[in-house]
Amino acid sequence: MHVPRGARSLSSTRVTLLTEGTYPHSHGGVSVWCDQLVDGMPDIDFDVIAVTGTGREPIVWDIPAQVRDVVAVPMWGPAPEGRPPRGRRRNQLTAAYEQFLTALLDPCAEDRFATALYSMAQAAAGGMLSPFLRGDSAISVLTGVWNRPGLAVREARPTLHDAITATALLEHALRPLAAPLPEHGVAHAVSGGVAVLPGLAALERHGVPLLLTEHGVYLRERYLGYRTAPYRWPVKAVVLGFFRLLAEETYRRAALITPGNRYNRLWEEQGGAAPESIRTVYNGVDPAAFPPAGPEPERPTLSWAGRVDPIKDLETLIRAFALVRAELPDARLRLFGGTPRGGEAYRERCEALAAELGHADAVTFEGRVDDIKDAYAAGNVVMLSSISEGFPFTLIEAMSCGRATVSTDVGGVREAVGDSGLVVPPRDPGAMAAAALGLLGDPGRRRSMGEAARLRVIEQFTLRQTVDTFRTIYLELSALGRIVPGVPETADVALAAPDGPAAPSKPRSLAG
Repeated sequence: MHVPRGARSLSSTRVTLLTEGTYPHSHGGVSVWCDQLVDGMPDIDFDVIAVTGTGREPIVWDIPAQVRDVVAVPMWGPAPEGRPPRGRRRNQLTAAYEQFLTALLDPCAEDRFATALYSMAQAAAGGMLSPFLRGDSAISVLTGVWNRPGLAVREARPTLHDAITATALLEHALRPLAAPLPEHGVAHAVSGGVAVLPGLAALERHGVPLLLTEHGVYLRERYLGYRTAPYRWPVKAVVLGFFRLLAEETYRRAALITPGNRYNRLWEEQGGAAPESIRTVYNGVDPAAFPPAGPEPERPTLSWAGRVDPIKDLETLIRAFALVRAELPDARLRLFGGTPRGGEAYRERCEALAAELGHADAVTFEGRVDDIKDAYAAGNVVMLSSISEGFPFTLIEAMSCGRATVSTDVGGVREAVGDSGLVVPPRDPGAMAAAALGLLGDPGRRRSMGEAARLRVIEQFTLRQTVDTFRTIYLELSALGRIVPGVPETADVALAAPDGPAAPSKPRSLAG
């Protein structure tokens, strides 16, 4: 879906934001960050390529005038239009796809991934990739590859059902390659994973510099999610192999990587990013928009804000609250935030856990709140129980509101709170409960910790610092002009686009 947003300004700097499941179609931390960035730069022209679920998601943000285009790329909506290739192009795409799958499953062939990916991107631009992946020949290619002698996945005895499932997952994941590519300016991916695909293709085809900002670690979150996914190991091997090699290709080719915390930097360097290509840029908030919250509730209350999602690990928080309530029978746990489509079963599981533990009367799911400050003010202590985070907005917002916090030691949480909050191990209800009880029982400590937290935000994590830093980065990357890819080394699988010659397919490092 393509939504034009008005006339182009006179600005010479153009940025295409690449998002997945966030701005401008949903609320949440990354969406807030995107809105702040765009709204804070009226002098910069923006476009958005947004990977969505079905394509029917409404735009939920007020889009500023400097955003010209919003293009939605549905991963799970109707199949993209197009026709499978025939003749020579069919043979070329089959060869590229075989190389692609071999790279995912054979550690000795991983260097084939990039060449195959960019050949497939050319096919996607011509409307040929998705129809090809929905056909029987793609399934046959996969069954042939993963049954080769010597591959570890062969030992798991992959079935035809596994092949159909894995091929379908790849077809959906690769749909963003068919999005209209930016041809000028800077492509800014605000997460790793499939949102980056149009940026990599634009870099390869048009030389558009790629900027990557990871809030959480996309690859780590895929590993966590697929641990409990209802697929057999052969399917997981294919899909996780894709996400790993995609992350490594992104880290190698991005002109600049701007993680929201130093923890992410370790993953990025391990994935192949040159240290000099990484620049940490913390999230920021406007302290005036999140002033001190004022009087605490009289009844001992823990509050939480976020989206209801397994990665937020509300089950551990509920178990911790049960331990708190054993000491403080009058305590309450108030949970603020929406439940994403598809997350209803998880919320029901959390509600059932609270009832099972005997605390359904004291644990309340209150949905989205009109003013997020009310969620922080609702608690004596604000909790964060996630098993994966980047540099969470809810945490620095609560800190700006002067509330004491208890958070899990994930991502950039420790960098955010410093000594102004308590940090406990993830998935540890006992440690979380002990920290919460310690603060609930000590009003003076809560007050001094909240004051220190707000001062820390004012000194280190303001929105103005974040926006100014990214404006400078956009101008720096725009000044690079087009980046010329290297010369292809395996032209035998390069797939000619309908309107031009085969694209160069050998990546080069853009570090520094």
